[in-house]
Amino acid sequence: MAGGYLFLLLVIILNVSSSFQTSNTVNPCCYFPCQHKGICVRYDPDDYECDCTRTGYYGKNCTIPELWTRIREFVRPSPSFTYYMLTHYKWVWDIINNSFIRDTIVRLVLTVRATLIPSPPTYNSAYSYLSWEAYSNVSYFTRVLPSVPDNCPTPMGTKGKLQLPDATLLVETFLKREKFIPDPQNTNLMFAFFAQHFTHQFFKTYGRMGRGFTKGLGHGVDLSHVYGDNLERQYALRLFKDGKLKHQIINGDMYPPTVVEAPIHMVYPENIPKDKRFAMGQEVFGLLPGLMMYATIWLREHNRVCDVLRKEHPVWDDEQLFQTARLILIGETIKIVVEDYVQHLSGYYLKLKFDPELLFSSQFQYRNRIAVEFNQLYHWHPLMPDQFNILGQLYNYSSFIYNTSMLTDYGVEALVESFTNQIAGKIGGGKNLHPRLVEIAVGVIEESRKLRLQSFNQYRKQFGLKAYTSFQDFTGETEMSSQLESLYGDIDALEFYPGMLLEKTHQNAIFGESMIEIGAPFSLKGLMGNPICSPEYWKPSTFGGETGFNIVKTASIEKLVCLNIKKCPFVAFHVPKAEESSISEGTKTTDEL
Repeated sequence: MAGGYLFLLLVIILNVSSSFQTSNTVNPCCYFPCQHKGICVRYDPDDYECDCTRTGYYGKNCTIPELWTRIREFVRPSPSFTYYMLTHYKWVWDIINNSFIRDTIVRLVLTVRATLIPSPPTYNSAYSYLSWEAYSNVSYFTRVLPSVPDNCPTPMGTKGKLQLPDATLLVETFLKREKFIPDPQNTNLMFAFFAQHFTHQFFKTYGRMGRGFTKGLGHGVDLSHVYGDNLERQYALRLFKDGKLKHQIINGDMYPPTVVEAPIHMVYPENIPKDKRFAMGQEVFGLLPGLMMYATIWLREHNRVCDVLRKEHPVWDDEQLFQTARLILIGETIKIVVEDYVQHLSGYYLKLKFDPELLFSSQFQYRNRIAVEFNQLYHWHPLMPDQFNILGQLYNYSSFIYNTSMLTDYGVEALVESFTNQIAGKIGGGKNLHPRLVEIAVGVIEESRKLRLQSFNQYRKQFGLKAYTSFQDFTGETEMSSQLESLYGDIDALEFYPGMLLEKTHQNAIFGESMIEIGAPFSLKGLMGNPICSPEYWKPSTFGGETGFNIVKTASIEKLVCLNIKKCPFVAFHVPKAEESSISEGTKTTDEL
């Protein structure tokens, strides 16, 4: 009997001991042992295996390169070298841009960038392993890298301190503006508001659903910010005549309807009467006159295109006119983003080209999913200035936001001219975020922690960049690097969003290497992965014939604006140079555009 009690006691002690050891065993995947995109699979509490399939590497941690990998890595230029070559020797690129070599290089840029984005999508914020749910549930943003495993020793795995720095302290210390820093690439507010307007069609965080959810089913350029992200909203905005959208005429010019005429939900303060609230595809566009300006321009463009289509196809009904006009505007948007927006942002002397046929000989998946990481890195609020200069009149934030009368009082032409001539802020390098926008940056960091995003260096390695070895290497200076090291403790613990915003910038550039090398693949895959770029869609009949197809193929930011206003000022995504600012208004004809 006594022996039985002793045996029972021994079993209890062994179980307690085993439980204690298990609870203190670190998940080996917390160390991120698998290199070169290898997948860490956990077996026993302290046992793992790296799946090195198709990585080009083998060995326990996918660190031994195969022969072809050695050769490829030997001949592959570094991202910094490639960027240098693309932004220097303009005379060489002038020759290339006028030769057949241009198409070859653009095709290479598109394919190399796009292959960095997993397609089909892999993870989401609920599943850190491949699953049908992560693939098929489009209510989630997808993810390039899975979450940091649960119950790791530190928030970033095993590196850094036990607790991340206070988010507000980070933003106040490193991101908050002391003095406005103008963008050295001369980016203007036309660009800043275009970026904000354009991205709101696919960056639609839906916090009420939980972590990592997106509102609506669109994951790309669908112009839901113009037409609404559901049929009920779309129908409320449509005129149901000649394919057009509802509108109102003020002083002879077309503007969005009010919420009285199009009863949809819009976010406005209570003090703004309903007959002063514009109804637009995106519910938050009443926030800023710059967003209302672009909403008005696209509304006018849709109705203009409907007139063109109706003339070409008098037998078409309202629905076909509307649907075809939408496809044309989607094409115009992608063309403008590639050849005007991305072209300016890149700083490349290579002239980018929107030509879907360049990819028809390649294996390319025409489907896109918006990633959490893309949503995070695109918070470019340092673009915003201290004040807004409208024809010499300065407006602070209090008098600028929700100023619905500014659009109609000044008119689209005046806002275009003013925003074109006002320089935007530099995004990278830190200390350029307006104090009114501090809370937004704090929210981005706090969201990334809830989503357990992996460290900045892990993302650099995922996109083929070398991990930084020190904070000084990361910032290129001593003061900020010392402060960051005292807060994080280890460069491998630096978070994704602070890393993207604080990284040392390229010389005379708006931001640093990581924003280009990580952001560009998301952008180009999302644009060229649009269905209209596929062989099945990219043909004249999709756009109502050659006339509609030509509207897409000749689109530009200048044409978009100038075909929808009475006088044509200088229009670009950069502040005009001396020779450009001398161009007089109203000198360009429709034929010249």
